Amino acid sequence: MKYSAFVLDHVKNPRNVGELPCSNAKARVRSSADGDILQLHLQIEDEVVKDARFKVYGCGAAIATGSLLTELVIGKTVRELPLITNEQISQRMGGLPPQKIHCSVLAEEAIAAAIEDWKSKS
Repeated sequence: MKYSAFVLDHVKNPRNVGELPCSNAKARVRSSADGDILQLHLQIEDEVVKDARFKVYGCGAAIATGSLLTELVIGKTVRELPLITNEQISQRMGGLPPQKIHCSVLAEEAIAAAIEDWKSKS
């Protein structure tokens, strides 16, 4: 499979990996396509994402997607988060092979689940 230089950089040097002990919004989503799992931890203060971490159990494209996702959400308001779509994520990554689009879908699902978790605690 051919990946963009952007994807390969995020695979080799993933950003914001791990758990966030002070997170107040968490999500764990699983792809029905291949079983990849993405965990997203957000620290939200005054309805703004102050920090984010991720963990992935899956392929390189899933790792790159989780890494980019954390960069995209930090600094965004809770209202802006749902505006991040799987299509935007894939485009930012220089495109994903068709058989790996489920990775960007997983990221969009993680955002929605984390928002729901945060709302249930607020």
